[in-house]
Amino acid sequence: MIRKSDKPIKITEVCLRDGSHVVAHQYTEEQIRRVVKELDDAGIHYIEVSHGDGLGGSTLQYGRSRVNEMNLIEAAVDECKQAKIAVLLIPGIGTCRELTQVHSLGAGLVRVATHVTEADVSAQHISSARELGMETLGFLMMAHMAPVKTLVEQAKLMESYGAQAVYVTDSAGALLPHQVRERIAALRDSLNIEVGFHGHNNLSVAVANTIAAIEEGATRIDGSVRCLGAGAGNTQTEVLLAVLDRMGLNAGIDLYKMMDIAENTVGPLVPKPQEINKGSLVLGYAGVYSSFLLHAERAGKRFGLDPRDIIIELGKRKVVGGQEDMILDVASELAQARILEV
Repeated sequence: MIRKSDKPIKITEVCLRDGSHVVAHQYTEEQIRRVVKELDDAGIHYIEVSHGDGLGGSTLQYGRSRVNEMNLIEAAVDECKQAKIAVLLIPGIGTCRELTQVHSLGAGLVRVATHVTEADVSAQHISSARELGMETLGFLMMAHMAPVKTLVEQAKLMESYGAQAVYVTDSAGALLPHQVRERIAALRDSLNIEVGFHGHNNLSVAVANTIAAIEEGATRIDGSVRCLGAGAGNTQTEVLLAVLDRMGLNAGIDLYKMMDIAENTVGPLVPKPQEINKGSLVLGYAGVYSSFLLHAERAGKRFGLDPRDIIIELGKRKVVGGQEDMILDVASELAQARILEV
C-alpha cells in the first residue's frame, strides 16, 4: 500500500556538503557561489553547505578545508534568492557556537546528526537551533545498525527535543528498499512530525530506496547532483526528479536546469566518476560509513593492504562515524597480523 504524504516533497541538495568528501574538502568560494546560484535558479528548496563532516569538521582527523566553511556559507547565502542554505552539525564535532555563527550569516536550516543509537546527545543542539529560529531536523545516521524499534525510540527523543522532522540516514548505503519501507513506515506511524530519507548508492539502490521512502510518506528528501557524495555518492538529484515526474510528483524544480547543472557545472568539479567501484561496493556490503573510503584507501597504501580488508574489519567491529581514528589502528593491526603469519 502506498502512503504518500499530503505534504509537499522538500529536497535538500547535498553536493556541497556530502560532496565535499569527494573533493577532500577543497571547494573554493567561487565554486560554491556558481553552484548555489544555479541550484537556486533551478528552484531547489534547500542547499546544504559545510565541511563533509559538518560544522567544525575542518580538522586533521576529518580533513582540512581549503576555505573556512563560514566564508563558504556566507557566500552561499549571498547567492540565494529563494532557496534556504542548510548546514549539518554532528554534536562533538560542531558546537552551539558554530550554530549561532551560521545563523547570524543567514543559514536557515540545520540537520543535527547523531549515530542511530545516540540521539540523546542532540538535545542541546536541537533546542538551541529552535531558540535561534532555525528550521531544525534530526538526522539518525547509520540507520541500518539498529532494530526498527530502537530507531523509533531514538526518533521520538529528537522529536521531544524540538526536531521538526527526523531522517532515516543510510550513511553506509547498506539498506535495501524493503528495509527502507519498514523504517519510514514505523517513523511515520510513531511521530507527529515529518520523516526524511538520506541515501547512499553503494549498493546501486539509492534512487529505489528514496522512492520507497516517498511512497511510505517521507517528505524530506536528500539528493546530490551528479551523485556527488561519499562512497558511491548519494541519490542522484536529477535522476530522482525525472523519476518523480514520471510518477506524477512534481517537486517544483526545473529538471532541464538540474540536468545542465549536473553536466556543465558540477561534472567538471568531480575528480573521478561517481561510480560503484570495489571500494564503494564493499562499504555497502560491510555496512561502513561512506566517508571512510578515502581514509581506508590511504591507510591501505600506507600499510600495503587491500582497503577492502580494512573496510570489512571495520564493519565487523561496527565502527561508526566519528571513529575515523580507528581506520589507522585497524590497518596497523592487520599489517602486524600479516607479518606474524609470514
